[in-house]
Amino acid sequence: MTASELEALAASRGHGDYGAGALIVCDRLVRIYTAEGIEVQALQGLDLVVEAGELTALVGASGSGKSTLMNILAGLDTPTAGGVKVAGHDLATMTARQRLSYRRSVVGFIWQQTARNLLPYLTAFQNVELPLRLAGAGRGARRRQADQLLDLLGVAHCAGRRPDQMSGGEQQRVAIGVALANSPAVLLADEPTGELDSATAESVFAALQTANGEIGVTVLVVTHDPAVSSMVRRVIAIRDGRTSTETLRRAAGDGSGAGHVVEYAVLDRAGRLQLPLEMTEALGMRDRVRLEAEPDHIGVWPDRQDGGA
Repeated sequence: MTASELEALAASRGHGDYGAGALIVCDRLVRIYTAEGIEVQALQGLDLVVEAGELTALVGASGSGKSTLMNILAGLDTPTAGGVKVAGHDLATMTARQRLSYRRSVVGFIWQQTARNLLPYLTAFQNVELPLRLAGAGRGARRRQADQLLDLLGVAHCAGRRPDQMSGGEQQRVAIGVALANSPAVLLADEPTGELDSATAESVFAALQTANGEIGVTVLVVTHDPAVSSMVRRVIAIRDGRTSTETLRRAAGDGSGAGHVVEYAVLDRAGRLQLPLEMTEALGMRDRVRLEAEPDHIGVWPDRQDGGA
């Protein structure tokens, strides 16, 4: 699809009630960058719905569009076309002033690089307190919130330490506290464990789980770490600027505490479907496939010039 075709696809159909009531809704989201006369289609009509209270992982290869999506949801970038709403806020129509207010109060963001999350000359307590100070909270309210968050995330012992006096894992857990300071509806984390060893990464992800379970904040985390993605109920894979598959972990109904994993291909609102590469390559599927409508399913077959299935 050309860029103009993608924009037309996103704009030509009404948004209707798609994702009604959900906390995060991306409706045929398009983001196109232009550099030196070359158009790059980072998002190609992406659909996504995340309900309040979910802890969801986003995975995908470099260049798949997941970081672009996170930047748009964080209010750091704007879509080219399509719809995107977070907690009722329409990010496609916001002014610069509204976007700033949105970043301060509706979403919290954690970068992969620990140095980007904290001011180096402030202590952990002062870093967590700063967003509250900027929001105009009183001294007592700031102290209570900062103390509670540091304690909840297991870094109360770091309250008086500057970032260079903390480990990488401690810095990231304090960064989660900073992101949660103003009680946002959504916590976005872009590879928060990318610079950490496996044991430290586990403690940081445990802090994200605590934030989700104890505070109730909705968490959306980008990760390449299979250990992290295996610890969430829902994993969304992005490929070529669109959601391609979802993996859902469901508890077993026998009360044993065990569960099972089901992987789904995502059928977007334009009727497009991305089949897993390992399946299509194994069957020699490329360029086009043959479809057959059955009473309860659709058959997908390799295109054989000789007419065979």
